Amino acid sequence: MQYQIKGTVMPHLEIQLGPGESVYTESGAMAWMDAGIEMSTTGRGGLGGMLKRMVTSESVFVTNFRSESGGDMVAFVSEVPGAIIPIELREGESIIAQKDSFLVAEQSVEFSAIFTKRIGGGLLGGEGFILQRFTGPGLVFVAVGGEAQEYDLAAGQTLKVDTGHVAMFEPSVEYDIAMVKGVSNILFGGEGLFLATLSGPGKVWLQRMPIRNLAAAVLRFMPKRRN
Repeated sequence: MQYQIKGTVMPHLEIQLGPGESVYTESGAMAWMDAGIEMSTTGRGGLGGMLKRMVTSESVFVTNFRSESGGDMVAFVSEVPGAIIPIELREGESIIAQKDSFLVAEQSVEFSAIFTKRIGGGLLGGEGFILQRFTGPGLVFVAVGGEAQEYDLAAGQTLKVDTGHVAMFEPSVEYDIAMVKGVSNILFGGEGLFLATLSGPGKVWLQRMPIRNLAAAVLRFMPKRRN
């Protein structure tokens, strides 16, 4: 399998499949493909797999794209302007990503859902409560909002991040959600009630334009309904 990520503000991913090779994605992510690509939609992983995708806001069904003879291309785009990050996972190796970030993966990559430690904080904090885990072997592509910023945290080093800006991190990174301290910060800070804490060691990827920020910016220019 070969791939290219093309574009800048609104990139797309082109994958050229070898003979018999196949990838899967959530329904609706495919943009265009060669005539030789075979497409099939299934409930990957049975009922359990469908429920895992549902709780992370992904489509219940996945679509498989396969090339019988090889040399066929299929292209995918993300929902919002941003970046597409390829992650090559070894056998048993995992990466954890924000929900809604999955774009496409090789068939050998396993998808699962995980939850933050503090259920109450996660529920109230919105983003960050439910996360996606991808386990290798294989290649998975993650879509982030805006440009991505990567940090390699040392042991004990901690970042506090608005929950919407967390894109992805390695399993060695300790992740939790905590309430913002200080009444004035809560009432007037404008940063929300909760922050994610990411503690090393391990790599983290932050996204500069969460989809909620984009939606809020667009909403300000939407005509208001009059009764």
